[in-house]
Amino acid sequence: MRYFVTGGAGFIGSNLVDRLLAGGHEVIAYDNLSTGFSRFLAGARSFDRFRFIEGDLLDEPALNAAVAGADFVFHLAANADVRFGTEHPRKDLEQNTIATYNVLEAMRANGVKRIAFWSTGSVYGEAAVFPTPEDAPFPIQTSLYGASKVAGEAMVSAYCEGFGFQGTIFRFVSILGPRYTHGHVFDFYKKLLADPTRLPVLGDGRQRKSYLHVDDAIDAILLAIDKAPGKLNIFNLGAQEYCEVRDSIRWITAHLGIEPKIEFAGGQRGWIGDSPFIFLDTTKIRALGWTPRHSIGEGIVRTLTWLMENQWVLEQRS
Repeated sequence: MRYFVTGGAGFIGSNLVDRLLAGGHEVIAYDNLSTGFSRFLAGARSFDRFRFIEGDLLDEPALNAAVAGADFVFHLAANADVRFGTEHPRKDLEQNTIATYNVLEAMRANGVKRIAFWSTGSVYGEAAVFPTPEDAPFPIQTSLYGASKVAGEAMVSAYCEGFGFQGTIFRFVSILGPRYTHGHVFDFYKKLLADPTRLPVLGDGRQRKSYLHVDDAIDAILLAIDKAPGKLNIFNLGAQEYCEVRDSIRWITAHLGIEPKIEFAGGQRGWIGDSPFIFLDTTKIRALGWTPRHSIGEGIVRTLTWLMENQWVLEQRS
C-alpha cells in the first residue's frame, strides 16, 4: 500500500508513519512543519519507501500533486489549539474545515477512495451520557475546534455518499506518548521546570479526563481500517478508565520527586470549551478485538519521561 499521511511530522502522525513503514508499506508524509518537527522523521528517512513533502493543505495545486498515486489517506493535520481557539477563530475554519475539504477534493481528483479522518471526542461537547457512545446526539458545540471537526466529519460522510469513498472517522480522547508536544503534561512539566515549588492549575483539579497512549491509538486505527466493513465507520478511541486532573498532578510530581504547592484557579472548566468530564464508550472498537495496553497513569509517566529526555521540544515550542 502507498499511504499518504497529512500532519506526518507531528506527534501522532510521525508515530503512524513509523508503524506503516515497519509494516512494509510506502509512505508519503505531508506537513507544513508549523507544529510538527522534521527530526521526528529521522528514522523514517532511512527507508527508500518514505518520502517527505513540506507543504500546506491550503495550497491546493501542491496538495493535488502530492496525493497522486496514493492508495489511502490518513488525514491527521489540524489546528488542535482548543484552549486559545476564541483568539483566532479563523484558524479552526481554515486548518480544520477547509483543509479537510481540500484533502477530499485532492483525493477525488486523483481517484483515491479511502480515508481515515482524525476527529475528536470534543464533538460531543458536554455530553449527557457516560461513557459516551458514537450514536450519542451532538449537543451545542462548546469549542471552535469541536465545531470545525463536526464540519469535517460531515464532509467525509457526504463524500462517501456522493463520490463512493470509504471513510473511517476516529473520535479521540487526548493522546499521550513519545513525541508529545502539547497538552497538560507538557504544560505542567514546563511550569515545574521553571519553578518546582509551585504549580498553577486552571480549574479546580476535579475535571475528569480520559487519555490514550499513542501506540494503543495506532493499534486501534490500523485494526479498524482493516476490519471495518461499512462505507462510513465511526469509532470512539479512549481508555476504559478516566482520572481527575489532581491524579495526573500526583503522578507527575511523584515521578519528578517534588512536592510543589498546587494553586488552583477555581471553577469546573479551565477554559472555554473545556469539558469537565470526558469518557468515551469504546465498545464498538473493542468488538473488533482491540484492547489498550497502557493505563492512563502509565501513559502520563511515559510521556513525562520522554519530555525529560527531549527537552529541546520545550524550547522549540516556547
